Amino acid sequence: MDKSGGCLCRAVRFDARNVPSTYGICHCPSCRRWMGSALLEVSVKTDDVTWYGAEYIATRKTSAWAERAWCRECGTALYFRQTKPGEWFGATDLPLGLFDDPNGFTLTHEIFVDETPDSFAFAQGDHKRLTRADVAALNPDIKTT
Repeated sequence: MDKSGGCLCRAVRFDARNVPSTYGICHCPSCRRWMGSALLEVSVKTDDVTWYGAEYIATRKTSAWAERAWCRECGTALYFRQTKPGEWFGATDLPLGLFDDPNGFTLTHEIFVDETPDSFAFAQGDHKRLTRADVAALNPDIKTT
């Protein structure tokens, strides 16, 4: 499938072709610090992603074998990319939340599961779950549509 997406401020946009309907989760400490949580990612061939607003994309080598990118304007995390040959070389991992329509994906794998904080167990426990309308009722600045 083809999908589009971009950062929070819309300075950076992308079109992705041949996007798989699957996604994975990475719980490694680097991804958790970068995302502020686990990385939910869709892996797309690097050549199948066209970027717009490239002048707003900043990159940083974050290990001996990978780089991460973000928007210089708003700080949105844009992608993870392996830079040395290996299992995931040649792919760009796009955070699921960047897609304009993040629906239709199925979780197929998690990595670094032995490093998942116990507080990431969203489906467990008895916790409050609010809809957009519930949150808007508490804060009138939030739109309901």
